[in-house]
Amino acid sequence: MAERRQLVLDLPHRTALGREDFYVTHCNQEALAFIDRWPNWPSPLAVLCGPPGCGKSHLAAVWQEQIGATSLEQVDFHSVISRIGPQECCFVVDLADGVADEEAFFHLFNRVAEQGGGILATAPSPPARWTITLADLASRLRAAPVLNIGQADDELLEAVLIKLFADRQLRIEPGVVGYLLRRMDRSLGAARDLVADLDKAALAEHRTISVPFARSILETAQSS
Repeated sequence: MAERRQLVLDLPHRTALGREDFYVTHCNQEALAFIDRWPNWPSPLAVLCGPPGCGKSHLAAVWQEQIGATSLEQVDFHSVISRIGPQECCFVVDLADGVADEEAFFHLFNRVAEQGGGILATAPSPPARWTITLADLASRLRAAPVLNIGQADDELLEAVLIKLFADRQLRIEPGVVGYLLRRMDRSLGAARDLVADLDKAALAEHRTISVPFARSILETAQSS
């Protein structure tokens, strides 16, 4: 008789992006310390840089929640400029290195500065490496503080894995987290995807997550 597998519904799992879920290690502590200095920033704009999966979006979300900032899509630059005022003058702009309308970004910066607000931009690389043709915008970007987040280290990845397993109420045997740390991709996104795969497979097969079980799932994920 073929082994029966439980039907697994692909239900959404909420990503926790609050301050209490942000783990501080040496790879991100300087960036967090700067974020916490708001509103005493030396410039209206700060740029949060780091490789994919290092936690840039999470830290930007922490700042956004702390001060009530607005997450701003680049297509909305023009529409928001006219309504910037004392009650709405702080924004998060993701992937700012790929901004298409440099003039709109320049005017956004100036309007935010006039109102005593701030912009926290995220990007994989610092502004010095961006291709900016508008000289006035380039000069402001060069003057902006750059907050670097390094690649996730073992301390951070271990804390995140434990939290992800706990959030999903998964039973794991001793040694699983250490095994995964030595073999997984070094990013927070990879940790989330891996725990989701383990959760789905363990539910389908009615299994506790052991090292051999984790090995099989990890090998399958890495070969696909």
